[in-house]
Amino acid sequence: MAGPLAGYKVLDMSRVLAGPWAGQMLADLGAEVIKIERPEVGDDTRHWGPPYLKDKAGNDTADAAYFFCTNRSKQSVTVDITRPEGQEIIRQLALQCDVLIENYKVGGLKKYGLDYASIAEINPRLIYCSITGFGQTGPYAERPGYDFLIQGMGGLMSITGEPDSENGGPVKVGVAVTDLFTGLYAANAIQGALLERHQSGLGQYIDLALLDVQAAVLANQASNYLTGGTVPGRLGNAHPNIVPYQAFATADGHLILAVGNDSQFKRLCSVLDMPDWADNSHYATNSARVVNRQSLCAEISQRLAQQGSGHWLHLLEQHQVPCGPINSIDQVFQNPQILARNMLVTMEDKRAGEVPLVGNPINYSRSEIQYTAPPPMLGDNTDSVLGEYLEYTELEISTLRNKSII
Repeated sequence: MAGPLAGYKVLDMSRVLAGPWAGQMLADLGAEVIKIERPEVGDDTRHWGPPYLKDKAGNDTADAAYFFCTNRSKQSVTVDITRPEGQEIIRQLALQCDVLIENYKVGGLKKYGLDYASIAEINPRLIYCSITGFGQTGPYAERPGYDFLIQGMGGLMSITGEPDSENGGPVKVGVAVTDLFTGLYAANAIQGALLERHQSGLGQYIDLALLDVQAAVLANQASNYLTGGTVPGRLGNAHPNIVPYQAFATADGHLILAVGNDSQFKRLCSVLDMPDWADNSHYATNSARVVNRQSLCAEISQRLAQQGSGHWLHLLEQHQVPCGPINSIDQVFQNPQILARNMLVTMEDKRAGEVPLVGNPINYSRSEIQYTAPPPMLGDNTDSVLGEYLEYTELEISTLRNKSII
């Protein structure tokens, strides 16, 4: 069965990560996605290497691995939007699409007549999603915004890293999570607007800001401050509200304990051969364990250091204590659970023969996640889209190419 968004058309004018992540999500759900890129240059991430995709002979291609994480199942069309002929191409495509995604700076597309107000005049049913660092309004609206900056400004780095008492400092997350969260919010917002369009018959404008998203996904840490009045700090791998819920060193490595309730803690006490802890008023309840986390975690550390990770993980799993290893990325994609859940997919690629990609984690009972094509080569679909969508002749396409408009 086709994906739930089959029949919808998306014009993806975004680049780098947040916008393309949203576009790829919509493509996975069955939408037809046309990616607009600069002639000869393309999306910035095509050049963010090494590593680069290698061809069948083992030589680097022009596309960095980064580009492949967020652009599958899209058609690449190269258009110079600074030229009147290029702007006309975008307008004609927008007239046929249901959604447009862009992440230019505030007002960046207005001078080309490609802003929401201009496009809505010709296609009032269009859902137009703008992604910026700080949004379309407010004192910071004109500032450029990047994930790293927003992780700092949005509070995430203030709660990520080892505490000052352990000579720690603020640390960014190892993946651009603010961009990714923004892409997911964008995909949700777009689908919500498409559903609303069934009632109103009209499209609408979506204003998404990375800073807003980062504030929103502070989640329980934001609530801890807003409700409790205490400013959260850095706890390393520890949890602010649950103990023990962190990484611990063993004799030969590290493991994670994620003890979420008192019955699990009691089973942990059995595994560690410390049954008295379960009746100790300082440790018996989660609230008590949070207050006394330093002494408890020090004692747990002493016990775990006596044996290797494999020994403890086996016992903890036997006693149904939530636990796990800290896997490297290669171990993740060799994990039997990841493989069983089809989280590693391989797609044919005319340069490399095949390219491995991370699968989409959504599993429908009837609809299908669709992997229709590998991430495209730059401009791979320009001729077919202009010819099939816009009915440009071969001569018109050749003329545009000779003028470097496409």
